[in-house]
Amino acid sequence: MKLQFEKIEPEAGSSFRVIHHTEVETCGVYWHYHPEYEIVYIPGGDGQRRIGTNVSRYESGELAFIGPNLPHLNFSYGKEGQYEEIVVQMREDFMGDAFLQKPELATVRRLFERAHRGLVFGAETKRRVAPWLMQLPDQPPFERFMALLQILQQLATAGDAELLHADGVRFDLNPKEQERINRVCQYVEQHYAEPVDVQAVADLASLTVPAFCRYFKRMTHLTFTDFVNEYRVNQARRLLQSSRTVADVGFTVGFNNLSHFNKTFRAVTGQTPSSYRKALVG
Repeated sequence: MKLQFEKIEPEAGSSFRVIHHTEVETCGVYWHYHPEYEIVYIPGGDGQRRIGTNVSRYESGELAFIGPNLPHLNFSYGKEGQYEEIVVQMREDFMGDAFLQKPELATVRRLFERAHRGLVFGAETKRRVAPWLMQLPDQPPFERFMALLQILQQLATAGDAELLHADGVRFDLNPKEQERINRVCQYVEQHYAEPVDVQAVADLASLTVPAFCRYFKRMTHLTFTDFVNEYRVNQARRLLQSSRTVADVGFTVGFNNLSHFNKTFRAVTGQTPSSYRKALVG
């Protein structure tokens, strides 16, 4: 199974990302890695667990904390039928560069260090942390942020944590490839509001345009166009929290007409920009 890089963007109005899966993922990204830390909570059921060098099974649900660039398999891999999963993804600096250095967060800092080997937690910690995790998807940004701090503190002080990945073992993630994909992502972050020049991006990757398109699809499981459009939609979700018109938001993030913006936004989020804005205000 080929190891894939997954590009992750925080959601609108938040410094981290919360995902609530209510069915088995069909995205095609299976054995993958990303620079974000990740909490995975599965309320019930059993399945395959593969984190770093560890290959095992989880039973009666799962609660795991996975460090950055530690390869892991989708927990829904090979599953069919009913499935539920809460995923929280965050960068190490999501609270600010020096936040984890505060003395009050010493245990959380140690948790982040241990997560580089992958952690799973026992029944008692799952029982304590589950209510907070289940509330995250529907909470307003401030309450969600405070709940995440509570979750991290509970994980940091848990007495039933188990390390998974063999100490000292490093996967070959090919630093050159990571640097290449990061250059491309940075270009999109800087130029998404303009018509994106695929030739310029291919030049950054030192590839021809056809070779770059194949490379990018292999690395991210998205076409480059889909990646740019998803990035634009994520920026639009932030701007839709302001009083700007939907048309103005669409043009600001790089869509050249309102119809294309509406269609793409709905394809990515399942909602039109207008219905998304209405949901924000209840």
